[in-house]
Amino acid sequence: MATISAKSILVPKISSSSSNSNVSSIRSSSSFLPSFKPTISLKASYSKSRSFVIKNGLGTVETKGSSSGTNDVTKETKPTILVSEKLGEAGIKVLESFANVDCSYNLTPEELCKKISNVDALIVRSGTKVSRQVFEASKGRLKVVGRAGVGIDNVDLQAATEFGCLVVNAPTANTVAAAEHGIALLSSMARNVAQSDASMKAGKWERNKYVGVSLVGKTLAVMGFGKVGSEVARRAKGLGMHIIAHDPYAPADRARALGVELVSFEKAITTADFISLHMPLTPTTSKVFNDETFGKMKKGVRIINVARGGVIDEDALVRALDSGVVAQAALDVFTVEPPPQDSKLVQHANVTVTPHLGASTKEAQEGVAIEIAEAVVGALNGELSATAVNAPMVPAEVLSELAPYVVLAEKLGKLAVQLVAGGSGIKSVKVVYKSARDRDDLDTRLLRAMIIKGIFEPISSNFINLVNADYTAKEKGVRISEERIVVDSSPEFPVDTVQVRIANVESKFASAMSDNGEICIEGKVKGGVPHLTCVGSFSVDVSIEGSLILCKQVDQPGMIGRVGSILGQRNVNVSFMSVGRIGVRKQAIMAIGVDEEPDKDTLKQIGDVPAIEEFVFLDL
Repeated sequence: MATISAKSILVPKISSSSSNSNVSSIRSSSSFLPSFKPTISLKASYSKSRSFVIKNGLGTVETKGSSSGTNDVTKETKPTILVSEKLGEAGIKVLESFANVDCSYNLTPEELCKKISNVDALIVRSGTKVSRQVFEASKGRLKVVGRAGVGIDNVDLQAATEFGCLVVNAPTANTVAAAEHGIALLSSMARNVAQSDASMKAGKWERNKYVGVSLVGKTLAVMGFGKVGSEVARRAKGLGMHIIAHDPYAPADRARALGVELVSFEKAITTADFISLHMPLTPTTSKVFNDETFGKMKKGVRIINVARGGVIDEDALVRALDSGVVAQAALDVFTVEPPPQDSKLVQHANVTVTPHLGASTKEAQEGVAIEIAEAVVGALNGELSATAVNAPMVPAEVLSELAPYVVLAEKLGKLAVQLVAGGSGIKSVKVVYKSARDRDDLDTRLLRAMIIKGIFEPISSNFINLVNADYTAKEKGVRISEERIVVDSSPEFPVDTVQVRIANVESKFASAMSDNGEICIEGKVKGGVPHLTCVGSFSVDVSIEGSLILCKQVDQPGMIGRVGSILGQRNVNVSFMSVGRIGVRKQAIMAIGVDEEPDKDTLKQIGDVPAIEEFVFLDL
């Protein structure tokens, strides 16, 4: 029977800050960061010639001179940090203990560009646009941009990387505030607090109209069991609710400790009485709650969203509310913020809304201020930051040699994660490099980072790169191990093949499992282009471009033509096709590269071909 897996829907987690003893130790080096060494001005006087050394977070400066007895080191020995939007006082104090702090609010773009060449770090919220022009105007002095919050849409990450500027954010300080707001919306929605309040203020007394529902004994599905999701689960448990959660990366032991059952996406949405959303907005999660998803839910389900507005198709939610499939919704976030005044969703009688208040507590705002201040100070000290959202500059010669392998590594990571099935979560990933080079001649840190990026970034709000890849894996409780095998090939090329293995998981495509029970895929670079060369125990040879369809079939004449004909009739262009088999007329895997995503009917037609035993569609 064919297994149909259209564009995989995986709900990511916002990682728990708890440590995991199984995580491999990761060594950090400040050499991965840009060098923070602005000009330092010194005034010194001594009674005789002598030399002295001044050390601070930006570098070490040695001076020599003679003087008559006083030592006056000016303010310029400290870095300068510009704060362009209101920041909590606790954060300002952290900054002032390390740097000269310039709090200049409401700057025009022109004023910001004028100031920026005199500062080493910039801290913004969401109102300041840190554009390419800002980085150009900094003339190389700006080394860190700190975003006091999670989203970094207002910072040009590409320009930041090009100019060697690290960008950090503050993603954890508002965890409790967001969870508390989710519980507040859950409770107020269940008891019609907002509607009955408005009714009474309008002079009415409508006790019968606003009869609510009880929470005790009801099932709450937490979609995304990371920091906020797990805190919501903890609190809802105290209300007497039964908690289930969907998150392919949530550690099972942490869920068990909270009395939470990890389930599949399908089971979560079909069995829950209440659904609370805590996933980030990514291409995978965009409008994941749509007409089809709502159609699978229990009639009368209630939905809470304090995550991102775009994960819900708002027009579809209105239809679900009108039909009664969704009894009520409580929303703190919207696709467009602020939403239009005539929004049918906002105005709907069965919807409770708040203006993105998830992080809006005094305590959370102070926490964000401290978190971003510490991240900026740490970065200026040359420390690796777990909240870095862009990569540092990589030497041109290294990038030139590794460029095609970087693409290969990321795409192998993307392929591997889409083959994982079930809600048990990934615990470990092993990467095997085959190379003719000596260990000292092959630095795999960038390749490892790109594999981690491929695995986690499509289903995560994190921007993963060389700076934060290992931290991301550790934070998610996933152990990354590496093995290098010396092979007899040309040392001209840094890597012969790269293999990604994921153990202790189920697969959507059983043939991707190796003999030792791991999902196993392998690839190499051929002619500068990444190729998939092995799936499970089957050899294939297909360019990893566009998307892939993998079919396990009985090896017999006409299979390529039959599947190709189905795709051609549906106007799906085939870019590459390869068949790997274990023997003549036995089992084989056909790997098909396609330029467009086939619709469900096309996939079903492929699955209905009698000789095809299973298949999966993988989106790259």
